[in-house]
Amino acid sequence: MAQKEITPAQPLVIEPALALLEISSIAIGILTVDAMVKRTALEVVHAGTVHPGHFLILVGGPVAEVEEAITVAKEMAADTLTESLFLANVHPDVVSAIGSNRKKPVGDALGIIETYHVPAAIQAADAGIKGAEVRLLEVRLAEGLHGKGLVFFNGDVSDVEASVEMATGVLKTDQIVRKIVIPQLHAEVMDILIGSTRFGVQIGWAVGNTDDD
Repeated sequence: MAQKEITPAQPLVIEPALALLEISSIAIGILTVDAMVKRTALEVVHAGTVHPGHFLILVGGPVAEVEEAITVAKEMAADTLTESLFLANVHPDVVSAIGSNRKKPVGDALGIIETYHVPAAIQAADAGIKGAEVRLLEVRLAEGLHGKGLVFFNGDVSDVEASVEMATGVLKTDQIVRKIVIPQLHAEVMDILIGSTRFGVQIGWAVGNTDDD
Protein backbone atom coordinates (compact mmCIF):
# COMPACT_ATOMS: atom_id res chain seq x y z
CA MET A 1 0.00 0.00 0.00
CA ALA A 2 1.39 3.39 -1.01
CA GLN A 3 2.17 5.77 1.82
CA LYS A 4 0.13 8.94 2.13
CA GLU A 5 2.20 11.98 1.20
CA ILE A 6 2.80 14.35 4.12
CA THR A 7 1.55 17.84 3.27
CA PRO A 8 1.72 21.11 5.24
CA ALA A 9 -0.98 21.47 7.88
CA GLN A 10 -4.14 23.21 6.67
CA PRO A 11 -6.33 25.49 8.83
CA LEU A 12 -8.51 23.37 11.09
CA VAL A 13 -12.18 23.41 10.05
CA ILE A 14 -14.78 21.49 12.04
CA GLU A 15 -18.54 21.94 11.73
CA PRO A 16 -21.04 21.50 13.10
CA ALA A 17 -20.12 18.78 15.60
CA LEU A 18 -16.85 18.09 17.42
CA ALA A 19 -15.75 15.27 19.69
CA LEU A 20 -12.52 14.83 21.60
CA LEU A 21 -11.40 11.77 23.49
CA GLU A 22 -8.40 11.43 25.79
CA ILE A 23 -7.19 7.85 26.28
CA SER A 24 -4.57 6.79 28.81
CA SER A 25 -3.19 3.95 26.66
CA ILE A 26 -1.50 4.83 23.37
CA ALA A 27 -2.02 1.31 22.00
CA ILE A 28 -5.73 1.36 22.82
CA GLY A 29 -5.93 4.87 21.39
CA ILE A 30 -4.69 3.69 18.00
CA LEU A 31 -7.03 0.69 18.12
CA THR A 32 -9.91 3.03 18.96
CA VAL A 33 -9.36 5.58 16.20
CA ASP A 34 -8.99 2.75 13.70
CA ALA A 35 -12.40 1.38 14.71
CA MET A 36 -13.96 4.86 14.58
CA VAL A 37 -12.76 5.48 11.03
CA LYS A 38 -13.80 2.03 9.83
CA ARG A 39 -17.32 2.25 11.25
CA THR A 40 -18.29 5.90 10.65
CA ALA A 41 -18.06 8.56 7.91
CA LEU A 42 -16.22 11.37 9.65
CA GLU A 43 -15.14 14.54 7.84
CA VAL A 44 -12.23 15.38 10.17
CA VAL A 45 -9.98 12.96 12.06
CA HIS A 46 -6.84 13.85 14.00
CA ALA A 47 -5.13 11.54 16.46
CA GLY A 48 -1.80 11.28 18.24
CA THR A 49 0.20 11.23 21.44
CA VAL A 50 0.38 14.04 24.01
CA HIS A 51 1.81 14.52 27.49
CA PRO A 52 1.81 12.66 29.80
CA GLY A 53 1.81 9.58 27.55
CA HIS A 54 -1.86 9.85 26.59
CA PHE A 55 -3.56 9.61 23.19
CA LEU A 56 -5.96 12.26 21.83
CA ILE A 57 -8.58 11.70 19.16
CA LEU A 58 -10.27 14.76 17.62
CA VAL A 59 -13.10 14.21 15.14
CA GLY A 60 -15.69 16.40 13.44
CA GLY A 61 -18.56 16.32 10.99
CA PRO A 62 -22.31 15.75 10.94
CA VAL A 63 -23.86 15.32 14.37
CA ALA A 64 -25.10 11.77 13.81
CA GLU A 65 -21.73 10.55 12.53
CA VAL A 66 -19.80 12.15 15.39
CA GLU A 67 -22.23 10.70 17.95
CA GLU A 68 -21.79 7.24 16.43
CA ALA A 69 -18.01 7.67 16.52
CA ILE A 70 -18.17 8.45 20.24
CA THR A 71 -20.22 5.31 20.84
CA VAL A 72 -17.60 3.26 19.03
CA ALA A 73 -14.78 4.95 20.94
CA LYS A 74 -16.31 4.35 24.34
CA GLU A 75 -16.82 0.69 23.46
CA MET A 76 -13.22 0.25 22.31
CA ALA A 77 -11.42 2.41 24.88
CA ALA A 78 -13.45 1.18 27.89
CA ASP A 79 -11.62 1.93 31.14
CA THR A 80 -8.68 3.60 29.37
CA LEU A 81 -10.94 6.56 28.40
CA THR A 82 -9.75 9.35 30.68
CA GLU A 83 -12.21 12.02 29.54
CA SER A 84 -14.39 12.77 26.51
CA LEU A 85 -16.30 15.67 25.00
CA PHE A 86 -19.09 16.08 22.46
CA LEU A 87 -20.21 19.46 21.11
CA ALA A 88 -23.09 19.32 18.63
CA ASN A 89 -22.51 22.92 17.49
CA VAL A 90 -18.98 23.97 18.35
CA HIS A 91 -18.18 27.70 18.22
CA PRO A 92 -15.84 28.54 15.29
CA ASP A 93 -13.52 30.53 17.58
CA VAL A 94 -12.93 27.36 19.60
CA VAL A 95 -11.94 25.44 16.48
CA SER A 96 -9.64 28.28 15.48
CA ALA A 97 -8.02 28.27 18.93
CA ILE A 98 -7.51 24.50 18.85
CA GLY A 99 -5.72 25.07 15.55
CA SER A 100 -3.23 27.35 17.38
CA ASN A 101 -4.64 30.61 16.05
CA ARG A 102 -4.17 33.28 18.72
CA LYS A 103 -6.21 36.49 19.01
CA LYS A 104 -5.13 40.02 19.88
CA PRO A 105 -6.50 41.40 23.17
CA VAL A 106 -9.53 43.71 23.16
CA GLY A 107 -9.72 44.73 26.84
CA ASP A 108 -7.83 44.89 30.12
CA ALA A 109 -9.32 41.88 31.93
CA LEU A 110 -8.02 38.33 31.66
CA GLY A 111 -9.88 35.19 32.64
CA ILE A 112 -7.90 31.97 33.09
CA ILE A 113 -9.28 28.45 33.36
CA GLU A 114 -6.88 25.61 34.10
CA THR A 115 -8.16 22.04 33.76
CA TYR A 116 -6.71 18.65 34.57
CA HIS A 117 -7.45 17.24 31.11
CA VAL A 118 -7.83 18.45 27.53
CA PRO A 119 -11.56 17.77 26.83
CA ALA A 120 -12.61 19.90 29.81
CA ALA A 121 -10.61 22.87 28.51
CA ILE A 122 -12.35 22.74 25.13
CA GLN A 123 -15.75 22.38 26.77
CA ALA A 124 -15.02 25.39 28.98
CA ALA A 125 -13.80 27.46 26.03
CA ASP A 126 -16.96 26.74 24.04
CA ALA A 127 -19.30 27.59 26.93
CA GLY A 128 -17.40 30.77 27.83
CA ILE A 129 -17.24 32.20 24.32
CA LYS A 130 -20.95 31.50 23.78
CA GLY A 131 -21.96 32.98 27.14
CA ALA A 132 -20.42 36.47 26.99
CA GLU A 133 -18.93 39.12 24.69
CA VAL A 134 -15.29 38.12 25.13
CA ARG A 135 -12.33 37.20 22.99
CA LEU A 136 -10.86 33.71 23.22
CA LEU A 137 -7.16 34.58 23.26
CA GLU A 138 -5.76 31.07 23.40
CA VAL A 139 -6.52 27.44 24.17
CA ARG A 140 -3.48 25.36 25.12
CA LEU A 141 -3.78 21.61 25.24
CA ALA A 142 -1.52 19.07 26.96
CA GLU A 143 1.87 19.83 25.39
CA GLY A 144 4.16 21.62 27.81
CA LEU A 145 1.45 21.37 30.47
CA HIS A 146 1.87 17.75 31.58
CA GLY A 147 -1.51 16.97 30.05
CA LYS A 148 -3.47 19.90 31.46
CA GLY A 149 -5.57 22.45 29.54
CA LEU A 150 -5.47 26.25 29.62
CA VAL A 151 -8.11 28.71 28.39
CA PHE A 152 -7.66 32.50 28.23
CA PHE A 153 -10.61 34.91 27.88
CA ASN A 154 -10.11 38.63 27.35
CA GLY A 155 -12.39 41.67 27.35
CA ASP A 156 -14.15 44.00 29.77
CA VAL A 157 -14.05 42.74 33.34
CA SER A 158 -17.80 42.11 33.68
CA ASP A 159 -17.85 40.10 30.44
CA VAL A 160 -14.75 38.12 31.41
CA GLU A 161 -16.23 37.31 34.81
CA ALA A 162 -19.42 36.11 33.11
CA SER A 163 -17.51 33.98 30.62
CA VAL A 164 -15.44 32.31 33.35
CA GLU A 165 -18.58 31.50 35.33
CA MET A 166 -20.30 30.10 32.24
CA ALA A 167 -17.20 28.10 31.32
CA THR A 168 -16.68 26.52 34.72
CA GLY A 169 -20.41 26.02 35.18
CA VAL A 170 -20.41 23.24 32.56
CA LEU A 171 -17.55 21.40 34.30
CA LYS A 172 -17.39 19.24 37.39
CA THR A 173 -15.39 20.49 40.34
CA ASP A 174 -12.81 17.71 39.96
CA GLN A 175 -12.10 18.78 36.35
CA ILE A 176 -10.90 22.25 37.36
CA VAL A 177 -7.43 23.07 38.67
CA ARG A 178 -8.10 26.81 39.04
CA LYS A 179 -10.28 29.62 37.68
CA ILE A 180 -9.04 33.22 37.97
CA VAL A 181 -10.10 36.66 36.74
CA ILE A 182 -7.55 39.48 36.70
CA PRO A 183 -9.58 42.70 36.31
CA GLN A 184 -6.74 44.80 34.88
CA LEU A 185 -3.78 42.83 33.62
CA HIS A 186 -0.58 44.87 33.35
CA ALA A 187 0.20 45.70 29.72
CA GLU A 188 3.69 44.19 29.99
CA VAL A 189 2.30 40.88 31.23
CA MET A 190 -0.31 40.89 28.46
CA ASP A 191 2.46 41.40 25.90
CA ILE A 192 4.36 38.44 27.37
CA LEU A 193 1.32 36.17 27.19
CA ILE A 194 0.46 37.27 23.67
CA GLY A 195 4.03 36.53 22.57
CA SER A 196 3.92 33.01 24.00
CA THR A 197 2.71 31.38 27.19
CA ARG A 198 5.59 28.89 26.97
CA PHE A 199 8.59 29.96 29.07
CA GLY A 200 11.10 28.14 26.89
CA VAL A 201 9.91 29.92 23.75
CA GLN A 202 10.32 33.31 25.42
CA ILE A 203 13.96 32.77 26.32
CA GLY A 204 15.01 30.84 23.22
CA TRP A 205 15.29 27.24 24.37
CA ALA A 206 15.87 24.86 21.49
CA VAL A 207 12.90 22.86 20.21
CA GLY A 208 12.69 19.61 22.18
CA ASN A 209 14.06 21.28 25.33
CA THR A 210 10.96 23.22 26.36
CA ASP A 211 8.81 22.67 29.41
CA ASP A 212 8.15 18.95 29.92
CA ASP A 213 9.11 17.82 26.40
